Amino acid sequence: MMGEESIELFSRNNNVVKNAVVANTAGKRHYTTSVRGAKVQRQKVDYIDLMRCVAAIAVVAIHVLGPYRHEIGVISTTDWSVATTVNAASRWAVPLFIMISGALMLSDRRPFELNYYVRRRLGKVLVPFLVWSVFYALLSGVSLAGWNGSDAWQRLIHLPTEYTYYHLGFFYYFLPLYLVIPFLRYWVSVDDRQYTWALAAWWGLITLNLLRIDGWWSQDLLFYSGYLLLGYSLFRAPLLPARWWALLGGIIVVLTALMVILPSLEAQRYLVGRWLSYKTVNTAFIAVAVFAACRHGYPYLSESLRKGVSEISRCSLGIYLVHPLLLWPVREFNWYLGPSWLMIVWWTCVITGLSWLLTRVLMARRITAWLVP
Repeated sequence: MMGEESIELFSRNNNVVKNAVVANTAGKRHYTTSVRGAKVQRQKVDYIDLMRCVAAIAVVAIHVLGPYRHEIGVISTTDWSVATTVNAASRWAVPLFIMISGALMLSDRRPFELNYYVRRRLGKVLVPFLVWSVFYALLSGVSLAGWNGSDAWQRLIHLPTEYTYYHLGFFYYFLPLYLVIPFLRYWVSVDDRQYTWALAAWWGLITLNLLRIDGWWSQDLLFYSGYLLLGYSLFRAPLLPARWWALLGGIIVVLTALMVILPSLEAQRYLVGRWLSYKTVNTAFIAVAVFAACRHGYPYLSESLRKGVSEISRCSLGIYLVHPLLLWPVREFNWYLGPSWLMIVWWTCVITGLSWLLTRVLMARRITAWLVP
């Protein structure tokens, strides 16, 4: 979704200098271009497209099932449990987006240019975020009861510290990472091993977070920065044993779902503890499993599927930004007219498809293309 699209290999005077460490060539395509007179060979990491694609769909699913979370005792236990299980099985989506950025941006060995970084990286995301925040603040005042201008105004007032709509919370912990990335990028470029100790410590911290052991380390910036290093580490590593990671990921999904479902049913209210947090060890393990699955699975996709995956990947940020607009009538009019599993699948597919279409329409016009970078 956000991050460099390709890995660069610079070639001058027939001397090729690697600007990124790539551990495996599966799922990469080569093409050439030029940068300031230098011949550049780009390696596009195609399996990243698959990661963006599945993460975008998972985010839509999380928001589609949102109304079910607090319906315990209102709908059937089966419907509520299915929705909660899907929720538990989808929490990796946001961490995976951050891991993708870490994999690609920390691997970039081109000279760091502050103006380019601020203008093309931070600015490309920050400006659309601000515009969409204002738009969704206004939308939040719309309901079947009419227009609530005071609610919309309150959201606008608190925009600097609080998100104006449920999906925009992502940007409040992603945008600060742009301050961290240049330092991490320099660190891993000059000391390619020491960061592994920091990553090991991070695993310990997110384990403490799951266990509700808080301290000075309980900082969002620290937790989410770890995902940058995790993505970079997995990107550099040899292919992970996908079968074992899939098994481990599946076990942790079941454990996570049970740790939410059983206490909630006993109390007859929605209790999640920290099991559905993005900053806990169970979610990180599941994200690693999905990373491994996408890396292994991409070469087995047909050409037509690869094209579809690439298209969704290209529009993933736009899909993320616009899908709540299209989901609004579904939630407002409560168009959940069947079993939860069927409604989640149906509306996830429909909203993802419509969001892709709207994103493509916005991208096709220069005056609106910047809204869905």
